[in-house]
Amino acid sequence: MSKRKSTVLLAHCLKQLKLPTIHRDYAAVASICGRENASFETFLLRLCERELTERQQRAMERRIKAAKFPSLKTIESFKFDAQPDINEPLIRELLVGEFIGQRENVLLIGNSGTGKTHLATALGLAACRDGRRVRFFGVTSLVTQLLEAREDRRLERFFKQLSRFDLLILDELGYVPFTKAGSELLFEVVSRAYEQQSVIVTTNLPFEQWVEVCGSERLTGAMLDRLTHRVHIIEANGESYRLKDSQRRLRRRRKASD
Repeated sequence: MSKRKSTVLLAHCLKQLKLPTIHRDYAAVASICGRENASFETFLLRLCERELTERQQRAMERRIKAAKFPSLKTIESFKFDAQPDINEPLIRELLVGEFIGQRENVLLIGNSGTGKTHLATALGLAACRDGRRVRFFGVTSLVTQLLEAREDRRLERFFKQLSRFDLLILDELGYVPFTKAGSELLFEVVSRAYEQQSVIVTTNLPFEQWVEVCGSERLTGAMLDRLTHRVHIIEANGESYRLKDSQRRLRRRRKASD
């Protein structure tokens, strides 16, 4: 068989087997192994390692895209020195992701602008990199989607889609009160996730004020009961980072103007 024909057939086989990295790199790896007088097993191992690494990278990128983070925030870019009240050792422990395997929840509670969404996103991003399926929602957007799904008679399908994720992130609970129907549907999400999935909630409200958003004391109590059964609570009670940043920029502009 001619070399040209062998190359064509090899390309066809690798395409059918869905091994694009091996198809792309086998000639270069073969050249390196030839110079090193490496064995055929070493040649094959190096190709498989490259294929596996890129496959894992692509899978991770798909998980991050599917999570629908509003922006990608890592723990490296979080300024703990600006929020000294936040329990940094606990955050770094949670980044390992064991809480997801244990079906535990995380509640980030505190003032607006203290980095709760940043931390929730960083935890979600770390989970995606660790092979977990994550979905990020603004709570108001989630409730709107639930109401629309109920109206379109596809609510059960929506719940089944949510059940496929290992971690649900519900961001900014407390800024907009819900209707009775909206509160009931949000409770259904929390109830179905209970001991089946992990949930991260960020909120600017202490527990006793959740009823102002959810309306019903009974429903609020039941929701908190499920969320706080196995939970890590992180308080962020410092000053707003955004406000402090705006004040610094304003001072710099005034100084430049003077």
